[in-house]
Amino acid sequence: MIESAVLWLLKLLAAPTVGLTSVFLISFVSATLVPLGSEPAVFAVVKANGALFWPAILVATLGNTLGGVLDYWLGYRAKVAFAKERQTRWFGWLARYGAKTMLLSWVPGIGDPLCTLGGWLHLPFWPSLGYMAAGKFMRYLTMTALLLYVPDGFWKQLGRWLG
Repeated sequence: MIESAVLWLLKLLAAPTVGLTSVFLISFVSATLVPLGSEPAVFAVVKANGALFWPAILVATLGNTLGGVLDYWLGYRAKVAFAKERQTRWFGWLARYGAKTMLLSWVPGIGDPLCTLGGWLHLPFWPSLGYMAAGKFMRYLTMTALLLYVPDGFWKQLGRWLG
C-alpha cells in the first residue's frame, strides 16, 4: 500500500503542469529523513524550460531549507522528550562549532541528521537557518549548473540504456 502511494505521488509530481510545485515538494521531502534526491527534479524543470533556472534553484532551496527546519524542530522536541541523551563525538563537534555546522546540511547522508542534531542541541535557530539555506543554495546552484553542461546526447543514451 505504501509503495503504491509513493508511486502515485511520484507520478503526480512528474506531471509537467506541476513544475515548480513539484520541485518544492520533492526538495522538502528529500530534506527530511526520507531517502529521496531532489536534484533530478530541479534538473528536469530547468532542462524543460531554461528560463526557470533561477526560480527552480530558489524554490528548491526554500523547500529543502524548510525540510531542514522540520528536522531541526524534530531534534529540538526530541531533546525535550528525552532528557538523557547519549553523548557522541557528533554532539561535541556540533556544540564546538555551533550553527556554522549547518553549512554541511547539503551533504547527502549526513546533512538531514545534522539538522536534527542541531535542533537537539538547541543551536540558535536563525543562524542555523541562514547557514542551512546558504549550504543548500550552493548545492542546487552547483549541481544544476554542472548537469546543464552535460551534452544532451549523454542523457538520451542514458535513457535508452535505462528504458
